[in-house]
Amino acid sequence: MKRKLFCELSPTTYKISVEKEKLKRKIKNKIDKGILANTYQKEELPNIVKSHTSIVLRKLHNVDMQLQINKKTNLEIASKKINGLIIKPGEIFSFWYIVGETTKKYGYKEGLVISKKGLTKDTGGGLCQLANMIHYLVLNSPLEVIELHHHSDALFPDDRRRVPFGTGTSVFYNYLDYRFKNNTDQNIQLLLWVDNDILYGELRSEKEFPNRYKLEEVNHHFRKENNKYYRISQVYKITIDKKTNKEINNELILDNHSEVMYDYSLIPESEIKND
Repeated sequence: MKRKLFCELSPTTYKISVEKEKLKRKIKNKIDKGILANTYQKEELPNIVKSHTSIVLRKLHNVDMQLQINKKTNLEIASKKINGLIIKPGEIFSFWYIVGETTKKYGYKEGLVISKKGLTKDTGGGLCQLANMIHYLVLNSPLEVIELHHHSDALFPDDRRRVPFGTGTSVFYNYLDYRFKNNTDQNIQLLLWVDNDILYGELRSEKEFPNRYKLEEVNHHFRKENNKYYRISQVYKITIDKKTNKEINNELILDNHSEVMYDYSLIPESEIKND
């Protein structure tokens, strides 16, 4: 029998473990304070590196729509904390360092969250969508991702998905963070806002970069393994020289093998492959 971890012994030991991780992150933030981005600028930097939009109110299978409505409020509050942030050369963006605690005190509402126990609800839920937006913008740039926590399961069927599956990130205050480093020679700016049930995001820079980027998902299918279905695919980040329009790099950034956690009847039959 596998020995349980301390955090798995009881709800109390789990809470103790969580508080320990939060304290460790606070100490790390104090150490990193000099390199964590915390400068804002109202004036928008001139060059758009990448822009994207994401639908806020989605009808998810077996999920109370009120949680999606509450998520919109949470996204509005958190996006305002980030909007206009400047990340200088050598600086690090930290999602939780900028957003801070997501409690009722700051106006956050109960939204959908993902935990080890599956889907549940908690105050401030739904901010993964904001972190996903930032990560997608960063993937379409030369910036360096230095902390990322992938969703390990396929939680919902696609609903008007426009980005490759699996390119999201989990965030949980404050120790499951999302961080990237500005490893370029110029300032970078994040613009994020919610309008008419749409989340908007822009990554801006002072001048154009020599390359452009695109994400490509290949070999996407579902496969049954030991009476469970898994979602399979590979995602590549392709770098293209703007002057020559030639591909100069093709990097595998994600090899998906995610257990399907929703009703198997919702899997399109045409996308199931049997080995």
